[in-house]
Amino acid sequence: MTTLFDLTGKTAVAIGGNGVLGSAMAKGLAEHGARVAIVGRNLEKAEEVVKEITAGGGEAKAFQADVSSRDSLIRAAEEIDQWSGGCDILLNAPGTNSSTPFLELEMDEYDKIMEINLKGIVLACQIFAKRMIDQNRKGSIINISSVSSTTPLSRVFTYSVSKAGLNSVTQYLAREFAPNGIRVNAIIPGFFPAEQNRKILDEERIENIMRHTPMNRFGEAEELQGATVWLASEKASSFVTGALIRVDGGFGSMTI
Repeated sequence: MTTLFDLTGKTAVAIGGNGVLGSAMAKGLAEHGARVAIVGRNLEKAEEVVKEITAGGGEAKAFQADVSSRDSLIRAAEEIDQWSGGCDILLNAPGTNSSTPFLELEMDEYDKIMEINLKGIVLACQIFAKRMIDQNRKGSIINISSVSSTTPLSRVFTYSVSKAGLNSVTQYLAREFAPNGIRVNAIIPGFFPAEQNRKILDEERIENIMRHTPMNRFGEAEELQGATVWLASEKASSFVTGALIRVDGGFGSMTI
């Protein structure tokens, strides 16, 4: 069983790996032997995550990229190829949010959220999956979705729409890439203390969330590591693709 989750010799690219959730998942991959490329728009934050990984005995390097820019992602992919020779695991964890009411929503804001949460992940999948195929690598793509993707949440219209779209992208690409030995899955986190949801967590909303979360608490970022490492491991999840894996404290099982 100890070798089932061994990622030694694999390179993981963590886009959005400089965020709260992305960095925790990237650290989990590193702890199981993967070399991890931390990719983010804020290079300074990415380098801080690298320092934490290397301090724990892992191997990592920071790369700058804007997920909404194809040229930026291609440049990062080329730099990662030079560093490690390719990509075996793609973790797509960028994200942004807004609480603007629907009738007040401007299309500039809508486009910005969709560019990061959906278009950016589509671009990353295009660029890195193409490299996996060209290099004849069996790979794993892990997209980070949200509980709002299946049951839209109040106050986060565009975010919910983008994550619903991401679920569809995940399942479509699972079919598209299966003949190439590339698995595509998504993790659906519940409520975690990430930057993009703190600004909408007032006392009333927290009470509502707890009423709908059987475990009656928020998740800790490290609790996403298990699902991430499992989906990344070719041995542990070799027959898993197109799956939407909930890590939500039971939120998705609640009705009234």
